[in-house]
Amino acid sequence: MSLTTQERLALIKQVGEEIVGEEELVELLKTKKKIIAYDGFEPSGQIHIAQGLLRAINVNKLTKAGITFRFWVADWFGLLNNKMGGDLDKIKTVGKYFIEVWKSCGMDLKNVEFVWTSDFIKEHPEYWETVLKISMNATVQRVLRCGQIMGREESTNNPASQILYPIMQAADIHHLEADIAQLGMDQRKVNMLAREIFPKLGFTKPIVISHHMLMGLSQPPSTDKQGQDRAIELKMSKSKPDTAIFMTDSIDDVNRKFKKAYCPEKEVADNPILEYCKYIIFERITMFTIERPEKFGGNVTFKSYEELESAFIKGDVHPSDLKTAAAKYINQLLQPTRDYFEKNKEAKKLKELVESWQVTR
Repeated sequence: MSLTTQERLALIKQVGEEIVGEEELVELLKTKKKIIAYDGFEPSGQIHIAQGLLRAINVNKLTKAGITFRFWVADWFGLLNNKMGGDLDKIKTVGKYFIEVWKSCGMDLKNVEFVWTSDFIKEHPEYWETVLKISMNATVQRVLRCGQIMGREESTNNPASQILYPIMQAADIHHLEADIAQLGMDQRKVNMLAREIFPKLGFTKPIVISHHMLMGLSQPPSTDKQGQDRAIELKMSKSKPDTAIFMTDSIDDVNRKFKKAYCPEKEVADNPILEYCKYIIFERITMFTIERPEKFGGNVTFKSYEELESAFIKGDVHPSDLKTAAAKYINQLLQPTRDYFEKNKEAKKLKELVESWQVTR
């Protein structure tokens, strides 16, 4: 590695909104040659920019820091969560579609591995012994509290898969030999469950690096929720398609969604447009230009997100101008994906299939 330990740590911290076990991480960076971070994804319909562009940005930072990233293509988990109506063949097709999206949007795949749940578990029956051992060391109440990872609230009417799912997800960390559980803030509870239980089983507990959950475009509800619960409440959701930007949305779709998006004047907190500027746009561009008539101040260019945020707080940038400019740059970043799925016949077929299916929960 040409980077120092501190430079590698700095890159990882750009990804981690929260890091549990930072001292362990520093030691890992100093002593281990092949460090593995993992994330699992349920193939479930279209893929939005939080799963596409933002995931690519974060993965690239980790691989640049010398980490091997292992994606768990969680087709059986999608089945447990009744995605795509519980049709495993459809779920697998969506998984292939996700991988094509990441290829199209700049994810550096040299140090990225994709592991399919259904294939891995069939080849490794010892996985189930781990699931049993974890279940023996976790209370039903604690496991049910992890149900949010499935996008579900606690309820006695939920299927029994809500108990099996978190236990299996904890087992994934061990069997993928992951040093780092690098998932969104919405997955924090199950990662912490693994940290607590693994030492009892003689397993190495994972370092937990939780990345930021990108907001949807609608006005967020006013609640007292904090941390993980608030992140779940605000996150972009494909079940609300008009509040999410999908990786293959047309230019008109993106412009329309941004035009009606929530963007309170002079306010930064819970402002999705500023979020997209901070976490996506300024990660991929160096100059952000707002075009406007001379009578409204003329064109203005910002060289950093901090400059843009400061001007917005002062009222020097109007929400409608910010939304128009952000939509322009998001469209630029999505264009390679649009082109890829238009020119690549196999990818185009996958996209058409996925878009023709009704997403179920």
